[in-house]
Order: sequence, then structure tokens, then C-alpha cells
Amino acid sequence: MSHLSERPEKPVVGVSMPHESAVLHVTGTALYTDDLVYRTKDTLHAYPVQVMKTRGRITALRTGPALAVPGVVRVLTVADVPGVNDAGMKHDEPLFPDEVMFHGHAVAWVLGETLEAARLGAAAVEVELDELPSVITLKEAIAAESFHGARPVMATGDIDAGFADSVHVFTGEFQFSDQEHFYLETHAALAYIDEAEQVFIQSSTQHPSETQEIVAHVLGLHSHEVTVQCLRMGGGFGGKEMQPHGFAAIAALGAKLTGRPVRVRLNRTQDLTMSGKRHGFHADWKIGFDADGRIQALDATLTADGGWSLDLSEPVCARALCHIDNTYWIPNARVAGRIAKTNKVSNTAFRGFGGPQGMLVIEDILGRVAPLLGLDPMELRKRNFYQPGLGQSTPYGQPVPQAERIAGVWQQVEENGGVADRKREIAAFNAAHPHTKRALAITGIKFGISFNLTAFNQAGALVLIYKDGSVLINHGGTEMGQGLHTKMLQVAATTLGIPLHKVRLAPTRTDKVPNTSATAASSGADLNGGAVKNACEQLRERLLQVAASRLGSNASDVRIVDGVARTLGSDKELAWDDLVHTAYFQRVQLSASGYYRTEGLHWDAKAFRGSPFKYFSYGAAAAEVEVDGFTGAYRIRRVDIVHDVGDSLSPMIDIGQVEGGFVQGAGWLTLEDMRWDTSDGPNRGRLLTQAASTYKLPSFSEMPAEFNVTLMENATEEGAVYGSKAVGEPPLMLAFCVREALRQAAAAFGPAGVSVELAAPATPEAVYWAIEAAREKNADVPGGDGHSLGGSEIRTDTSALSNA
Repeated sequence: MSHLSERPEKPVVGVSMPHESAVLHVTGTALYTDDLVYRTKDTLHAYPVQVMKTRGRITALRTGPALAVPGVVRVLTVADVPGVNDAGMKHDEPLFPDEVMFHGHAVAWVLGETLEAARLGAAAVEVELDELPSVITLKEAIAAESFHGARPVMATGDIDAGFADSVHVFTGEFQFSDQEHFYLETHAALAYIDEAEQVFIQSSTQHPSETQEIVAHVLGLHSHEVTVQCLRMGGGFGGKEMQPHGFAAIAALGAKLTGRPVRVRLNRTQDLTMSGKRHGFHADWKIGFDADGRIQALDATLTADGGWSLDLSEPVCARALCHIDNTYWIPNARVAGRIAKTNKVSNTAFRGFGGPQGMLVIEDILGRVAPLLGLDPMELRKRNFYQPGLGQSTPYGQPVPQAERIAGVWQQVEENGGVADRKREIAAFNAAHPHTKRALAITGIKFGISFNLTAFNQAGALVLIYKDGSVLINHGGTEMGQGLHTKMLQVAATTLGIPLHKVRLAPTRTDKVPNTSATAASSGADLNGGAVKNACEQLRERLLQVAASRLGSNASDVRIVDGVARTLGSDKELAWDDLVHTAYFQRVQLSASGYYRTEGLHWDAKAFRGSPFKYFSYGAAAAEVEVDGFTGAYRIRRVDIVHDVGDSLSPMIDIGQVEGGFVQGAGWLTLEDMRWDTSDGPNRGRLLTQAASTYKLPSFSEMPAEFNVTLMENATEEGAVYGSKAVGEPPLMLAFCVREALRQAAAAFGPAGVSVELAAPATPEAVYWAIEAAREKNADVPGGDGHSLGGSEIRTDTSALSNA
């Protein structure tokens, strides 16, 4: 076992415990960025001047009327920027634009003594616009060839030979929706200037170092003149990786110009209309199978809706390509990616970061063609799994280690869920109920862990031991409810060999740990855990030398367990507090800076080849649904999940992440239907689903009646901190099984072997139309009861498989 993954005696990691801020959360005493406003004297409030047109060149911006509003202090415009007028890392996101690029684009900000004064001031600002044509939908962008950014191509094998060897070839297209993050805490920042002219910003950000960098270049400062702190976030899901920077820059600019603290906090409608979403995608595809239903070739083009600027669209598109294979070996493939430029908000990171979109394409294909191949969808999927010991690699050239876990978690789900018996029960139920159908589907996942950009796979930490034996840890990761801080406390206590209550964690801030990567890509525990462990190991080694001198032994024979240093084979011991006290008086350094970098990664973005991921996380889920044939309404009766998190650092946290990720994925695939005005009317480009009243989120009523989550056992991950694996993003994709079960339930209203197309999200309306399409097939069947066909029809070169 590797040094990084080996666990000592009586580790604190692996113990189930609640979130470190759970009590604060449920009692309402946890502080978030905007709570700090009420502890800050003389704060000004910023309010955006949004232009409710989709695209146009600004010909006039009159701020005078706003300054006449009582309580308005200042209006921020491009003329106030001392540095670079840009809020993005690609330098394509002007903080104060001269061209409106989406409906609701903010072109100026008003500072007021009160939020109401700022709001009235913003309403008084006069903006004149020379309107320009706009592109709203993906299909409009494709038709207009409106693209931006890189256009990668991933290729392996010989697709021409693969299709020539295929007995069955299918073609189709598929378009699926974007998704709103809908974190409970909207974007927020609070900035002030201290006596040394340092800019200090409290920000709800997943990437404090990049927020620091953007603020510095907007203000024309160096990074050491700007400090960013993140106490915690009320949810992030990727939406606070890139997009908080501009809001923090507005607060900082206002504070610099007025000398007073400035608060930016978007209300829900502003957050929905100004911040990016998960990328919606369009896919064109062609796939070939041999006579046994094994994939021979795949040719596909994935088009991501990037919105008006690039943001993180390029790495999102790249990860979608890297995950189109999911758990399936595709020997011959050519997959092209491109980013549509549309006049909508700039889409951004969202849990899974393109992986869900790529994986959804292949899962949709298999769900659609399985009946045409005369195969049960579960069987078709199993036949195409990566197999251990055969030297199979992904289409981008990375070997797939632990491939046996793909079938392993699947088999465990089948056993845990009693799938064989339940499928027979479902068949009997469906035969007896003409207007209600049930179905059960299983899907698996293989998700790569690490940032696409190799340089981001590093982290730092600062660990301090005080004379009384208490420990304070600082690391570069941010807490958004996912339990990262809980895990870091456990890692520190385990490495030092002390009880958990001895360790406290400081808020994340850029003047303690510099140049940090975003808390994203499911890498928070891997990277920051490695850095915390490294710092604690330095301290422990120093303390072992001190303990050895006190105990009269060699340092290599001393162990620190439960806060007591002991020599192997001896009853001599030294309490932790005494050990630390002794070390101080021996002038032993009691602080350490830790560092970790992920080894073994290499990636050629141009060739689209390499090994970009440290390892893969695996999982499988089974969902049983019941669908009403009159309305398309449905409920999830039961879900069984087996997920691979290696040796869990904190099982209660990880199970919660699996549950939450699954439900969020089910929301994206079945409920969350974003709508935009695509008409040629005056509100073209307006987001229509601007609140929870029009945008349906998963709630208790959508939870499965029975929900079983099991973490894979004996799953140590060599080369990861204490043998654990990432858990943040992968569980979201387990929810594919819900949509596939809905597809099969809709198909049950038609004849055997019918291929059903199902929109994403599969809302009750979409399910109803899928049911109607299946029923129409009955008209061609003698008896029209859906049970008279003896076998499934197999069509070759099927071009009719396209999603409405």
C-alpha cells in the first residue's frame, strides 16, 4: 500500500460523523457572506443596471437621473475602472460592456445608502441601444455557424472499418436542456479597504485565488494588495467557480472609489437572469454494432451552448468528449466538439462539468437502440462494458484501471435490489394494468477525477500547533456544504494522531494559502487532503524526535495514537499536550506549510490524447418508476445505488453526497425545464423560468419512496489520500437510470420492441408524448394490445431516431 493511502492505528478518517457546521446550519447561526453586512459599519449597497434587450450596441448611457435619486452615492461605469475592464480569464467578459450580449446584461452599477435607494437609482439610469440580431437556440447557432473557442476532435481506431464491420448501423440526433444551479445563497460579495489600502473581500466563491486575480487586474493592483476570504457558501455546484469574480470586482471597485464598504448581493431573479447555467448540448451521432450488439464504431458531433462568452466552455466541452464512452469500450470512434455562441448568459461549470452531457449521449443511444437490436437494455449495456485484463483504453488513450468494478457495482445493485424478481413482478403488473405501467432500469458510471488542465492539480495548506496542544489548519479548498472541511479535520487529526476536538479549521483566505485551484472537479478532498496530510506529517516527524528523546527510544519506534505518544513494546507514554509543550521549549518549529501535486497526469489538448485523470470513480444505480398513461405523471418507487468512493474519509458525508447528487441529477433529467423566449417579439431572449414558481426543482415529493445507498467495500484507492476517492460529482450521473426507466415505462404502452424517444428533461408532458408515440405503434399491430409481437424488429441505417 502506498504511503499516501495507508491508514494508521485508530484513524479518525473513516468514522461517520456529521458535517462540522451542521449545528450552525440548522440553528441559523452559520454566517454567510451577506450576513457580514450587518456587522459592517456604513456599508453601501450595489444594484445592477440591467438592459432588458437581448443584443445591441450602447449609444447612450445617462447616469445623471440616478444621481438625483435620494440616497444614491455613485454610479459605477467603465470610466471608473483604473485597471482592466474585464471580469473573465479569457478577456472576453467586459465588466462594463459597450454592447449588450444577453437579456438582462448589466451595463452599470448604482451604489446607494440603502438597497432600495440603489434599486431606484438603477431604474433611473437611461440606456439607449442600437439593437442587433441575436442567436438564442442551439439550432439557430448551428445554422448560422455561430461558434467560439476550440473545436477538439477525439479519434481512436478506424471508424470507416468499424462501420464496415457493423451489422447494424443507426443514426440520430439528440438535444437536451441546460440546468440552473439554484444554490440557496445567491452571488454575494462584501469589500472594504483597510488602513494599509489593502482590498479585503468576503466572497461566496469556489475559487478565491482567481477572484483575487480578477479583482487585482480590474483595480490595477498586484495580488498581494488584495485578500479574498470565503467563510462558506450556501451551495455552489460549479456556479461559483468563475462567475463570482465580476461581482467581487464591482464591490471592490466601489469600495476603492468611495472609501466605504460595498455589498453586492443578487436577488433570485437577478441571479437567474445574470449568471450562467449548465451547458445544454446538441448531438448528431452514428453508431454501429456487430451481430451480438457490441459497439464497433461511433461518429458524433457534440455542440455545447456556451452563451455569449467562453467562461469554462472549452474544458466543459473537452470533458464531455472524454466521457462519451462512459462504461463502454468503443474501439473505433471519432467525436468532435464545438461551442455555440448564443445571446444568452455565459454558461459555466455545473456539477459534472460536461461529463454528464457526454455520458447522457451514449446512454440515450443505447436506450433507444436496445429494442431495435432485440436486446434488453440491461443486457446491451453489460455486453459493452470495459473488460479487465484486455488492455482496453478510452478513446483518448487512457487505460481503464479497476475495470472489474464496472460489472462489480452493477452486480451488487442487481443483488441488493432483487432486480430479477422485481422485473417479473413488473411484467405481471403491466399485463394487468393497461393505463399504468412500471419499469426498472439500471445504468452505470465511470467518471474521471482530476482537472482537465494538469496545472490545476495542486494544493497547499498551512497547519499551526499552539503551545497548549491545539491545532489550527488552513487549506485552499472552500466549503459549499459538501463536507470538505469535515474531511480535512479528520485527515489532520488522523495524521497527527490526536482526537478530533483538538483541531479547528480557519476560513479559506488567499493570504494564508496562495495560488489555490478552484474547489471543483471533485478534487477538493484529494488535493487539499494531500496538502494537509503533508503539513501534518512534517509536524509529526518533528514531534516524534522530541518524543523519542523524552521516552528514551528511537523516533522510528514511537507512535502517536489518540493523543498519546508511546514507544513500541514499552509502557512509557507522553501526552500530546506535554509533547507539544516540550517541543516549544526545545525550539522546535510548530507550524508547517504543506503541498500536494497529483502525479501521473499528462494531457495533449491539441492531439486530444493522454491520461488526464488520476483514477475513475465507478457506480451503478437501479430505479423503478410508475407512469400514468393518461397524464404522463410518474413517481419514483425505489432507487438502489452502489457507489465507489474508495475507503471513505467520512461515510456519513459521502452517503449524503451520493443522495444529493442523485436527486440533483434526476432534477436535471426529469424536472428542470429552462425556457427562453425564442420568438421575434420584444422579449426575445428573455429567460421565462425566472423563479421557483416557474422552474421546478426536486423536492420531497420527487424523492423515491425507498432510497438505498451502499458504499462499495474493500475499495482502497492506491495513491489517494487515505485510500479514498472523490464523491462530489459522480453520483449526479447515477440518475440516468430514472430517465431510462421512464423510457421503458412509456414503451410498455406500445408493442414489444418499440423504440421510444424521450426528451431531456423528461417532464410529465414529455413522457405523455412518448407514451402517445408508443401507442401509435399499436395501430400497426394485429390486436393492437402491445403484446402480440413475438420478437423485436431490428432496423438498419435508422435515420428516424431524432429527439424532438
